[in-house]
Amino acid sequence: MASGREKAYGYLKETVLTDPAMQGEFLSEQDIADRIGVSRTPIREALLLLAAEDLVELVPKRGARVAPLSGREISELMELRGIVERFAAEQVLTSGRAPVRELAELLDRQVGLSGPDQAKEFIAVDHLFHSTLVSAVGNALLDRHYEGLRSRQVRAGVVALYNQQGRQEAVLHEHQAILDALTAGDAAAACLAIDNHLGSTLKVLLTG
Repeated sequence: MASGREKAYGYLKETVLTDPAMQGEFLSEQDIADRIGVSRTPIREALLLLAAEDLVELVPKRGARVAPLSGREISELMELRGIVERFAAEQVLTSGRAPVRELAELLDRQVGLSGPDQAKEFIAVDHLFHSTLVSAVGNALLDRHYEGLRSRQVRAGVVALYNQQGRQEAVLHEHQAILDALTAGDAAAACLAIDNHLGSTLKVLLTG
């Protein structure tokens, strides 16, 4: 059974931090404690962990504030993702381990998720799409490194969906292009499709 701190940490990271309406807002420890049924102590402990990851900002006499993703942080996130995901595409095609069936199934799941009420689930599957490609490399250290980007990746993805109408449909087309290139065994096309996808997301996030 998860401890109170683990429960609070998971709730904050997966539910509160990914809510576009909470970006830049201060958090009420008591409100969060009431929502998940724990005392305020594990909430404070969880917030300290999140502050160490630069996901929340602890402001003296004010409390914890959800730190909005800065333009620089978004750019660096997409740059790092591009390095990892292009490497993954090249490696899985070289080794013959491209997870095309798994990616196709995830893309089918995404197609069934439309509208703002399903944005978080859409982005959760979006993360699975990309992490499945990275995991297929078979490098545990790379997996842990990429998973460390998850919270920022999900936050950025949800915000992008809210920033631009029709972004969900664009993501589906961009994912299809990545899948098509992997299916064809074309590493150059796969890398280009990944760059186009991440570049489109970056543009949406920076232009708002």
